[in-house]
Amino acid sequence: MSGTPTRDLDPELVDRYERDGYLYLADALSPERLSRLREVFEGWVEESRSHDGPYGETFDGRPRFDVEPGHSAERPALRRIASPVEVSDAYLDVMRSNPALDAVAQLIGPNLRFRESKVNSKLPGTPTHLKFHQDLPFGPLTNEDLVTVIFHLDEVTAENGPLEVIPGSHRGPLYEHWHDGMFTGVVGSEVVEMARAEAVPCIGPAGSACLMHGRLLHGSGPNLSDSPRTLFISAYRSEDCYPLETSHVPSEHEGELVRGVRTNRVRCTPLEMAFSEVPTGASFFGQQAQEAS
Repeated sequence: MSGTPTRDLDPELVDRYERDGYLYLADALSPERLSRLREVFEGWVEESRSHDGPYGETFDGRPRFDVEPGHSAERPALRRIASPVEVSDAYLDVMRSNPALDAVAQLIGPNLRFRESKVNSKLPGTPTHLKFHQDLPFGPLTNEDLVTVIFHLDEVTAENGPLEVIPGSHRGPLYEHWHDGMFTGVVGSEVVEMARAEAVPCIGPAGSACLMHGRLLHGSGPNLSDSPRTLFISAYRSEDCYPLETSHVPSEHEGELVRGVRTNRVRCTPLEMAFSEVPTGASFFGQQAQEAS
């Protein structure tokens, strides 16, 4: 796996993940790989200046690059890149081989498949915020062994729109994400109030990462600083965990074996949730906008 150093978790860190549903990992990217990912992203930002709306094309024909309302050449506001691993060898290389994968293998088993990837960015002063939700209702699986690795491409601070998680919420219910007949991708208002009271920011230097359980409640606020906050997000499922509907971020690499061996088995655990609704636009930000703030 391209000589990437291995990373074993202490048993207390495994216990912490099982208790809290998330885990911080320092030095998840080498300085060289971090620099390359940032260089590629900066190129995408420059490219976005020549577009006045979402552009590009993903595996299923939707726009790959999503921009904030108000995006312009003078003030670019690129906020989402769907499946960057399809258009960048640097991102594909990190998806396939990184120290966080060793940690994921300890958490959900030695055999792992790639699920999906994206870049979420909040350039200075951009208003996008991510309303509280869980990941599993966006793509039901045969079991819940789904871990999302969130690589910090910039320093993430309390001011620039960090991921906010609700510790232990992965051990609670799978909440409804449909409201008034629409899939809004947001939990109910009463759950949001609880989440706001218990939210913990995931902050850290560029090159670090946060590992997150698929049931964990999470969201993020706007970037109120003069510094960017860019994340490369890569999700992995156990090899015997299979999707029950189309991914919201489809990729030609979905299901690729990145650790271990193929067992030709499927594992099903009791889970109950409504099927989601795949967005027709560039990203699910449009779906969340349907829900009143």
